[in-house]
Amino acid sequence: MSKFILRNIPFSPPDITIDEIEEVVKTIKSGWITTGPRTKEFEKKIAEYIGVNTAVCLNSATAAMELTLRILGIGPGDEVITSAYTYTATASIINHVGAKIVLVDTAPDSFEMDYSQLSEKITENTKVIIPVDIAGKMCDYDTISKIVEGKKELFNAKNNIQKLFNRVIIMADAAHAFGAERAGEKCGQVADFTCFSFHAVKNLTTAEGGAVVWRNNIGLDDDWLYAQFMLYSLHGQSKDALAKSQVGAWEYDIVYPAYKCNMTDIMAAIGLVQLNRYNGLMKRRKRIIEMYDKALVPFGIKSLQHFGDDFTSSGHLYLVRIPGIEEGERNSIIVEMAKRGIACNVHYKPLPMLTAYKNMNFDITNFPNAYNVYKNEITLPLNTLMSDDDIEYVCNCLRTVLDEVVMSSSREEK
Repeated sequence: MSKFILRNIPFSPPDITIDEIEEVVKTIKSGWITTGPRTKEFEKKIAEYIGVNTAVCLNSATAAMELTLRILGIGPGDEVITSAYTYTATASIINHVGAKIVLVDTAPDSFEMDYSQLSEKITENTKVIIPVDIAGKMCDYDTISKIVEGKKELFNAKNNIQKLFNRVIIMADAAHAFGAERAGEKCGQVADFTCFSFHAVKNLTTAEGGAVVWRNNIGLDDDWLYAQFMLYSLHGQSKDALAKSQVGAWEYDIVYPAYKCNMTDIMAAIGLVQLNRYNGLMKRRKRIIEMYDKALVPFGIKSLQHFGDDFTSSGHLYLVRIPGIEEGERNSIIVEMAKRGIACNVHYKPLPMLTAYKNMNFDITNFPNAYNVYKNEITLPLNTLMSDDDIEYVCNCLRTVLDEVVMSSSREEK
């Protein structure tokens, strides 16, 4: 440790420049700080970037996913399938709407759900599947779609929008994956619905925030669906504040008692500048991942593959696995890295290991592949404020720490 000059490398600070700051100041000075013209412009720019007709901005990806389920009419008696290897938001929204959470183990040595198990989990009560584009790498939606098509005879539509699909609906948890591509299509063009996060730690941030988009070719009335999201996100109010601000247009109705999860213009102001910078931010992330891979993969460390012949990740997280170690050793490595000023993380602790899901009778022993991925996974810092020297420092420290931990474990075994 003495041979290194100690650095302070945070895990994922937001990359904010003077441009974002100036745009926020302009927004505040404009007098319009809640949902208004900048939010509408941000929605338009997101839809253009992805290549879809419409985008809806909300205050989080969690809200985007939950409102989508509610608009689809998902509720008690329904089942929604997702991965056991994800953050709680993916599953908690299922619980919020009163549906049954159905978890699928990951495939062996994979962060993606086991698609053979997915097929087996689909029943006559299954209404939605939520794949998770972990670390910014899109799931195999071709396989998921084939599975769904093969189970069409089980689907039992409860309302008109479900009848339009006449099959299990695919809603991507793409919180990590804004800007990712697979087989020539951008994330947002592939799943029926796709939900993004713009939280402070995400590649593109609005401090808090999220968005939902849907495919162009599934027969949905874009204007009607957009209006539903507006109603659900603003108390069921028939006019938003921007519409009410028009001369003499104060009057409104409450169509049904709904929720409050709109995006504000202050948030959208940050997002508009971030979106203008986004291609450059993505290029820097790719460079960092390439540096990590070059330094660590030959050392025997396994990393999630972010780039291939037919796919490009958003490069949101750098997930590595250390072969041959257990959970306790992994935790020791994270502590030792922190002593060297390097903030690491774990993505994720499988849901069945968490109290809330244990209380729903989920047991991690039924998800052995997810546990085996978790027990030796470490997420290294990956953010666009890191220099090449920072990356080299992280790699050198990790190699040193691994040698120390392995040597210590060997001594304990003897």
